[in-house]
Amino acid sequence: MIRVLVPRERQSGETRVAATPETVKRLRGRGCAVWLERQAGLRSGYADEAYAEAGAELFHGEGPEAAERWAEADVVLAVQTPAGAEAGSGGLEALRPEALLLGLLNPHGDDSLIERLERQRLSAVALELLPRISRAQAMDVLSSQANIAGYKAVLLAAAALDRFFPMLMTAAGTVQPARVVVLGAGVAGLQAVATARRLGALVKVSDVRPAAREQVESLGARFIEPPRLEESPGEVGGYAREAGAVFLEAQRQLLAPHLAEADVVITTAQVPGRPAPLLITREMLGLLRPGAVVVDLAVGQGGNCAGSRSDATVDVDGVTVIGAGNLPASLPQHASALYARNLAALLEALIQEGELRLDPEDPLLNPCLLSHAGVCRRDDLRPARTGQEVAA
Repeated sequence: MIRVLVPRERQSGETRVAATPETVKRLRGRGCAVWLERQAGLRSGYADEAYAEAGAELFHGEGPEAAERWAEADVVLAVQTPAGAEAGSGGLEALRPEALLLGLLNPHGDDSLIERLERQRLSAVALELLPRISRAQAMDVLSSQANIAGYKAVLLAAAALDRFFPMLMTAAGTVQPARVVVLGAGVAGLQAVATARRLGALVKVSDVRPAAREQVESLGARFIEPPRLEESPGEVGGYAREAGAVFLEAQRQLLAPHLAEADVVITTAQVPGRPAPLLITREMLGLLRPGAVVVDLAVGQGGNCAGSRSDATVDVDGVTVIGAGNLPASLPQHASALYARNLAALLEALIQEGELRLDPEDPLLNPCLLSHAGVCRRDDLRPARTGQEVAA
């Protein structure tokens, strides 16, 4: 029997959980034992009693019981990388060799994570690295969480804006609809478009991929054509490529007149493992009218907008800039439900004939299997080291 452990998330601001009563039943049906730390789902709206009814075995997160559970677990399902072991209470350092960790591990440039996995001889799947292939659609954590981020970004903007989103016809006259510009037509951007349109706003969308026009227009928004240069970023494996300096400057020039008309700007442009492109400079912020709102969903990677700060709202000459770092955690029940289904689908794909089998050559696992039994398979994700660091 495969023993699956689900810990309570301890990172500041993280309210999600990696399993729900629904997915506990699902995993139990595949012959797994599910051990869940007490109150792991409380902040997501899932009570311990619901987990127990679904077949989970609850355990206290501290003390000998926790240490025993961690030491015997075959698989750990987490949202973010579990913290270090507390004295006698479990944690990654208490896992047995070759145990498997599944989660959003934020592996880019995190040498300490790789060292922990190597030291403990653990296997780990970083969900950020899942390939965008048909087999992985039901496991696509980034898309499920980006949908939530795009939706909530528009609600934050609507709450902070100094005017209505929809057009209103009143006895005092007609109120014109808000004008929204969305930068990036990925999953988050398209959900932002759909939400803003449902609220009655006029929406324009900028994306580096000309092919995004069809999706944008299908949602009732206008598409801003990208610069027509010989070298354009495009995408690789379903993810955006990093744009060059010449392309970025041309894109900023094209955006300028649209920003001057905007009431709200939602920025979503991100490149895996790289700093987010700076699409709105400090000077460009001056084009926005006082009272306008910018919601920067890329703030965790440095931000698309100058001056944005993670999980903070700042005023820049009358423009409200919201750095939205972890919006899925602000809607934890649905975020957890979708995330847990993604994880369950992935784990089910790894269970064959009642056993957990990791095939590093499987196209599904090859890109996202960060370590296999303690052997790092993605040295390209280690931070670059200077000559002095290597000599040391």
